Amino acid sequence: MLEKLREHIEKIVPLTDGEFAFVSDHFTVQQHKKRAFLIEEGKSVKYTYFVISGLLMLVHNDDQGKQHIAAFAMEDWWESDFLAFYTQTKATMSLQCLEDTEVACLSLEGYDKLCAGLPKMEHFFLKKANGGHIASQQRILSFLTSNAKDRCEQLLKRYPSLFQRVPKTLLASYLGVSRETLSRIWRSS
Repeated sequence: MLEKLREHIEKIVPLTDGEFAFVSDHFTVQQHKKRAFLIEEGKSVKYTYFVISGLLMLVHNDDQGKQHIAAFAMEDWWESDFLAFYTQTKATMSLQCLEDTEVACLSLEGYDKLCAGLPKMEHFFLKKANGGHIASQQRILSFLTSNAKDRCEQLLKRYPSLFQRVPKTLLASYLGVSRETLSRIWRSS
């Protein structure tokens, strides 16, 4: 189960068997069914999650009850309500399984001990965080500078498997368009 985590980490930093044993001691593995919530708005956030298999959706519900999809996370990705996780405050977003999902869970205490005990893991997490910041900035720029068709094409180019795994209604919400607009874009492509 955690072999996928090791492969993921070793894309950035090499680990000896002993180092990986130390790393794996800080994780727990959980299986969740489709539609289950790993994080719920207003509740404590215990973990950051590495997706071993399955698909997650990070959402925020505004005061009018409208759902805003912040992110999807599939295999080999990390996800959490990071603000709530790192500041140990209540969640402002929910993390829900779109498929049966297996995750490796890391608590904040485990994260701190892992980074203190194995400095190369601090480097690993810094690289992952930088990649996440870059992706977030690219998404913001896409919303500011691209039309719906371009946003759809960018998403399809970067993550083609999402279009087979995520319902069109959710993809449309993520892209900031109606389902009908997304269908029109698809038909014209």
